[in-house]
Amino acid sequence: MNSNAQINGERLLQRIDDFARIGGTAAGGVNRQALSAEDRQSRRLLAELALARGFRVFQDPMANLFIRREGRLVDRPPFVIGSHLDSQPTGGRFDGALGTLTAFEVMESLEDAGVATELPLEVVAWTNEEGSRFAPGTMGSMAFSLGAIPEAWSDLRGSDGALFTEELKATLDALPDIAMRPLGFPICGYLELHIEQGPSLERENVPVGIVHGIQGTRWLEVTISGQAAHAGTTALEFRRDPMVAATAALDILFKRIMPGDAAARVTVGRFTIEPGSVNAIPGSVTFTVDLRHSDATVIDQLEALVRKNCATAASAAGCQANIRQFFDMTPAAFPETLLGCLERAGRALDLPAKRMLSGAFHDALFINRVAPSAMIFVPCRDGLSHNEAEFVEPEHSIIGARMLLQSTLEAMTELGKPPAVA
Repeated sequence: MNSNAQINGERLLQRIDDFARIGGTAAGGVNRQALSAEDRQSRRLLAELALARGFRVFQDPMANLFIRREGRLVDRPPFVIGSHLDSQPTGGRFDGALGTLTAFEVMESLEDAGVATELPLEVVAWTNEEGSRFAPGTMGSMAFSLGAIPEAWSDLRGSDGALFTEELKATLDALPDIAMRPLGFPICGYLELHIEQGPSLERENVPVGIVHGIQGTRWLEVTISGQAAHAGTTALEFRRDPMVAATAALDILFKRIMPGDAAARVTVGRFTIEPGSVNAIPGSVTFTVDLRHSDATVIDQLEALVRKNCATAASAAGCQANIRQFFDMTPAAFPETLLGCLERAGRALDLPAKRMLSGAFHDALFINRVAPSAMIFVPCRDGLSHNEAEFVEPEHSIIGARMLLQSTLEAMTELGKPPAVA
């Protein structure tokens, strides 16, 4: 589908700057954590911009914010584009916000050109993608895909001690004039533009990544218990040192998992030693293990490897290992229907593109469970993200917007076709 709609690059870049000032840090980044006062301010600004253009605006019980532009087929489920507005505590101005503001620019460009679409089009700003203040991340899209807010979230407190339910209510109440709609209504498809958060596009000088899937993630917490004792008086034969067991197990895992499989990822991000005294043998050691792979079967195998090696190392040191799984996100493969739309869009714009797998999880992972979804990546400088120095070249922001516009038109044409008659 071709149209005379054109991205207004100057407007898009100005919007990126305007939103970056909300929660802006002295180092040029953004601190706009989910359900905070800054997050509410960014939501209000987006809603005001949408209402000024005559679009309809809604929010659902999870504070996901939707902007609607009608199509000819008003009773058909909408096609949705967007991302998120919340950030890390010391985040960049592009992670999430670029995708949301680019989606809004696509909608405005269609409106500027008077392009009528068959399907309704909606822009979404999902709630709490980052998970930095309230865990887990991707709360908004997760709840949308479930059609309900998980009961377990009712007692959540944020990193600042704030109660999740109270901050969610305050965020909803901050837009009292915005209509409410049910959580998890039908949509016909979803596209999300995002910065790559890695270096490959920049290094290969490719302006567009077509994301064909998202690798799965599993988090384990390992506790190895031994016996606390005096560091100076306890000889080797009397020691039950959980640190010896932990380092032995991790040495094997680090040497085997990633060197043995280029697609695998293993990370230890938290490490706690009790009692934590300089002159005491620890009584216990607790650490997390983040496992990632595009194949769910391989993730099962990696978890089994972690369990076996930790148990073996603990036994050898006279200790005991306890391992619990506390997060599990299965891999996502995006449908060829939408991937084909993205490839046609790239060819129509004469933009070099490469298919790629996302190493980080995004809202598209959950929306793919209820509707065909896909993602577009644009390069970021040095692959840096979750950092105040995060940067996307202006030309790449505009190219990404052009790609999203053309991809949206291609996808709405494809998904708007009448069902085949048997």
